[in-house]
Amino acid sequence: MVDRKADAADKTSVDVLVAGAGYVGLAAAVSLKQARPSLAVAIVDAAPAGVWQKDGRASAIAAAACRMLEQLGVWDEIAPEAQAITEMIITDSRAADPVRPVFLTFEGEVAAGEPFAHMVANRVLNGALRCRAEKLGIDVIEGMAVSAFDTNGAGITVHLADGAALKACLLVAADGVNSKLRDMAGIKTVKWEYGQSGIVCTVAHERPHNGRAEEHFLPAGPFATLPLKPEEDGTNRSSIVWVERTEDAQKLVEGDEFVFEHELEQRFGLKLGEIRVADKPRAWPLGLILARAFVAPRIALAGDAAHGIHPIAGQGLNLGFKDVAALAEVVVEADRLGQDIGALDVLERYQQWRRFDTLQMGVTTDVLNRLFSNDIGPLRAVRDLGLGIVERMPKLKDFFIRQASGLSGDMPRLLKGEAI
Repeated sequence: MVDRKADAADKTSVDVLVAGAGYVGLAAAVSLKQARPSLAVAIVDAAPAGVWQKDGRASAIAAAACRMLEQLGVWDEIAPEAQAITEMIITDSRAADPVRPVFLTFEGEVAAGEPFAHMVANRVLNGALRCRAEKLGIDVIEGMAVSAFDTNGAGITVHLADGAALKACLLVAADGVNSKLRDMAGIKTVKWEYGQSGIVCTVAHERPHNGRAEEHFLPAGPFATLPLKPEEDGTNRSSIVWVERTEDAQKLVEGDEFVFEHELEQRFGLKLGEIRVADKPRAWPLGLILARAFVAPRIALAGDAAHGIHPIAGQGLNLGFKDVAALAEVVVEADRLGQDIGALDVLERYQQWRRFDTLQMGVTTDVLNRLFSNDIGPLRAVRDLGLGIVERMPKLKDFFIRQASGLSGDMPRLLKGEAI
């Protein structure tokens, strides 16, 4: 993607300005521009050009989000680098337990030939969306933060850090969990910390994973093993999301590599043969943050700017894609009817669509984390009994798998694989 910083002042008016060039911001811009080519759409991003290419993490993309990416014309580019999750198993144990009984298993398809999720490298996903944005003629201003904005009845004027100003009908804030635009808009949040951090790294292993994902509920937090596409040389790989108490997590990632690998092996096990850490482990503090409102005059929050949840269910990114699909549908329909796409009554339709689902998911992940991230004997017995009951009830398992795949509830058209 070409750095458009120098061109910022050349185009001073757009219909929609998206702040944030992560997957959510890019997907929002592409969704709107593809459905309504007449809309002038631009993206402004505070991160320096090329930073996204250094992201070594991977994300679980649910089936509904895959359908959306296919409809946006990017899945064909992503698919060769994506790893289907063909099976999911859940255990509940301690790290030192010699045996980890499997309490719950999920088959990996929601329909014949359609896995409920894929693992995709973040830079592959970001790169495909950037390529599509460029083909659609979406301007991207990189390395430039929004310093302020002014709203009036007719639109919003966004001031950039270099002194340039852009006028828009609608500003989409997709600038992350620590959103500055959310704060500028005066939108309050509900927020608390878990005292946990998520350690993320890639592990190379001797034997193939065969598409199996595993989530081990351990006293300090879940330890998830997520299958990745093998390297070109055939090296088998998995992505690790390892939740520990924040103090312990920092010691692990900053300490001796031998100690880290020993602790990793205790949790990963030897079922896939010899393992080695393939990149530098990193740790992020975990918490719950929910915006009290998703919209303000001329502004709509999307993705982590609207909600940050615990990764225990792997739904953070997919919630963001749901935001995008709903917002794009509301804005496009309003534009077709000749309505003001940034008017508060239009944006409130988006808020009504997404707010309850987001609150529900936030509460669910919070309860799950509190239920499973402990070593209380009676509570362990109750939760293991619950997992066992779900395992023996196929219809209940089907319900949970459809929830995880995003194919439930009042779905926007893009998540169904339909054009807006």
